[in-house]
Amino acid sequence: MHVYDAATNTDRAIDVGEYLGSLAVCRQGGLVAALKSGFAVFDATTEKFTPLADAESHLPGNRFNDGKCDPAGRFWAGSLLLDEDHGAGQGNLYCLNADHTVQLKVPNVSISNGLAWSADAKTMYYIDTPTECVVAYDYDNATGDIANPRRVIEVQGSAQGYPDGMTIDAEGMLWIAHWDGGAVRRWNPHTGVVISEIKLPVSRPTSCVFGGKDFDTLYITSASTRLSAERLAAQPLAGSLFVCQPGVVGLPMDEFAG
Repeated sequence: MHVYDAATNTDRAIDVGEYLGSLAVCRQGGLVAALKSGFAVFDATTEKFTPLADAESHLPGNRFNDGKCDPAGRFWAGSLLLDEDHGAGQGNLYCLNADHTVQLKVPNVSISNGLAWSADAKTMYYIDTPTECVVAYDYDNATGDIANPRRVIEVQGSAQGYPDGMTIDAEGMLWIAHWDGGAVRRWNPHTGVVISEIKLPVSRPTSCVFGGKDFDTLYITSASTRLSAERLAAQPLAGSLFVCQPGVVGLPMDEFAG
């Protein structure tokens, strides 16, 4: 886990000891995480994780991946098979409630990735990367129930790269990192059309999020995993964190209520 201070441009790495898929801030302090071993909370003082629930103890070949909090303060995170080349339908999307109970929300996904909610909390967007699309659900913020799934964005994986992590801006547009696409693109989920894109000097951007005092800064993560020596030599910045100001603002991140 990296703790990056934008004001001083310094970074501190904390060895978690296992796969760490995603993190979110807790309202009461600390962080909630989706680890290989399940959901846990992180204490910044002790730098220790305390387990909350292992939704996939029966699936030791899986690990958790992308995760995010919904507007009500639930933490959603999904899983995938460690052997991604043979993981079709082996993952799931879960919701960790404030009382630390876990609900299975979407079964039989392959590579669970980006999540986002509309500002009015009536729509949830979700990416299962190999499907090459973004699915929208009707969302009930009071209960966390999802319904009426429909494909709202179609991504041509071979041409555009595969949809990975995702965030939403104040205008309701989706920003998607395109794995093997070398770009983050801004999509209109109402029309399914690309509005703009940010080209990157790496082929595998993984996710993006708005930050900064006015949420006008876009932070973009990337990966160097499974790149050949030749491809790594051609993109020495692979695996870096990138920062830009795209000209629009994002929304404050929702925090875990548990």
